[in-house]
Amino acid sequence: MNIVGHVDSLWRYPVKSMCGEELKESFVGFSGIYGDRLYAFRSSAAPKGFPYLTGREQQELLLYRPRYRHAENMAKPTNLAEAEAIAPGLTPVYASPADLEVDVETPSGESLPIGDPRLISKVRDGIREVHELTLLRSDRAMTDCRPVSLFSLQTARKLSEELGSELDKRRFRANIYIELASEKGFGENELVGGTLRIGTKVVIRVTDRDPRCKMITLDPDTGQANPEIMRRVARDHDGKAGVYGAVLVEGIIRPGDEITPLNK
Repeated sequence: MNIVGHVDSLWRYPVKSMCGEELKESFVGFSGIYGDRLYAFRSSAAPKGFPYLTGREQQELLLYRPRYRHAENMAKPTNLAEAEAIAPGLTPVYASPADLEVDVETPSGESLPIGDPRLISKVRDGIREVHELTLLRSDRAMTDCRPVSLFSLQTARKLSEELGSELDKRRFRANIYIELASEKGFGENELVGGTLRIGTKVVIRVTDRDPRCKMITLDPDTGQANPEIMRRVARDHDGKAGVYGAVLVEGIIRPGDEITPLNK
C-alpha cells in the first residue's frame, strides 16, 4: 500500500476569519469539516460575490476565539453510528440550532454570544470603511471555494526557508494539515486530480491548488501583517499554497491517520 502521508492535525473555524480550534477527531461530511465556518459577518462594503467581512479588512478578527457552547454535541452527528449501520450507509442528521450556539472570546477577554450586538460593534471598531455588519448562519460551511482545504507541513517549512524566518502553519488556515512521506515542499501539488482515502473511510478528491490572499500574511497570535509572505508565494509559487478537496465519502478522521491514493 502506497502511503503518501499522515494527518498531522485537524482544524475548524466556527466563525469565518476568526481563530480556529484544533480537533482530536472530526467528522468530514460532504459540506466539509463538521461545524466549520457556519457563521460569518456579511458586510455592506463587500462585493456581492464575496459578501463577508474577513481579516483582510479587520485584522483583529483573527484574535477572536469562538467556541461552540455545547461542544460535546459538535464533535460529530449524534446518530452517526446508527446511520452508518444502515446499508449502504446513510447520511446522518446534522446538529440542531440549539447545538450551534457559539460564544466568542474577544481580544480583551470578554465572552459574548455570537448574536450579541456588542460583538458586532467590537468587530467593526477601527475599520476605515463604513461596514454595516449582519450575522449570517448557514447549515453548510461558508468556505471560500471547496469544502475541505489541505496543507502540508513541508510547504510551511519550505516557505520558512525561502523567507529566512519560521512560519506558523496556522497562517494558512487549513482544515487538514498533513505530513508528506515525500518530505517535499509543495508536494501536495502532485495530489491534484487524484483521490485520497484518509483513515479507514473518508475519501476526498483533490480538485485544485489553493489561491492565496492577504490572510496568510497575518500572524495568528497578533494579527500583524507580513506582506513579504504573499509576495514570495505570488512570485515563486503562482500565488498558490496548499490544495482544495471535495468529499466523496463521509466519515471520521483523526491525527495520525494514513493518507493513501486510490487513483490518479
